[in-house]
Amino acid sequence: MLTDLSLDQLATYRSTQTAPGGFDEFWAGTLAEAAAHDIDVRLRAVPTGLKTISTYDVTFRGYAGQDVSGWLRVPTHATGPLPAVVQYVGYGGGRGHELENLLWASAGFAHLQMDTRGQGSGWSLGVTPDEATASPQVPGVMTRGILDPATYYYRRMFTDAVRAVDAARSLEQVDNDRIAVLGGSQGGGNALAVAGLRSDLAAVVAFVPFLSDFPRALRVTESYPYKEIIDYLVVHRTEVEQVHRTLQFFDGVNFAGRATAPALFSAALRDTVCPPSTVFGSYHEYGGEKQIEVWEYNGHEGGAILDEQKALEFLRTRLGDP
Repeated sequence: MLTDLSLDQLATYRSTQTAPGGFDEFWAGTLAEAAAHDIDVRLRAVPTGLKTISTYDVTFRGYAGQDVSGWLRVPTHATGPLPAVVQYVGYGGGRGHELENLLWASAGFAHLQMDTRGQGSGWSLGVTPDEATASPQVPGVMTRGILDPATYYYRRMFTDAVRAVDAARSLEQVDNDRIAVLGGSQGGGNALAVAGLRSDLAAVVAFVPFLSDFPRALRVTESYPYKEIIDYLVVHRTEVEQVHRTLQFFDGVNFAGRATAPALFSAALRDTVCPPSTVFGSYHEYGGEKQIEVWEYNGHEGGAILDEQKALEFLRTRLGDP
């Protein structure tokens, strides 16, 4: 059964989310603080036994100069700077194993996959800690530091995501004019945030993006991870307004309105994790050229490999053939 609005209703739906006063100043200050630290990209070649892809363990300076890990994969015999895909990971996951996720490098791109601070134990491996003072929270990261934008978990993660593009730009293997960001679910939320915070991207791909249209999500879904926030407010009854104000600073709707790079979205009409109306909330606000793939019979998996196939076609069009 459909879990949200019909496709006709989604075409006219608009989010009620608004940007808070000081949104741009908050993010400009946050990124300036991070930029005060040298990006300090460190690469270590990793033997994988593969003959067509070279893999490197990557470390760079993210939020507050803290180390963030990742994988860099490049075609072994490529010459000259390559178009690059910077990829972000879904909720609970990390950068995974060095032999996983070989599509983008196999297609000829330089592929930088960012690890996810403090996650990486739910369904794939991660190694980057979240160096933050602990506060009362529901298990997971959705309510970590949620009473203040300055302490909220996603301030650190979104800053890491922006800095991952800086890390890619510093690499001799990368053509700085041809960098795209990509992710699904939480990774798609990261991609939208980076799209709204940078003006130098060539393309953006956001599969069934999470962290979009919080007012709608908290009304229409009982699925985790959004339900972590609901569970928190069940106990912290007097902090509803404070929580919603924090979330305004991290909503994909507000980043989308500031984005300019061409974008490919996807949504699934039976998705209870990231309901399609929340995806369309960001899609309709998106400031650049945009297109969306809608999967009528799918849940949170969206188009799965077909989403990636569509993204490969889209990125070849936008970045050029490697």
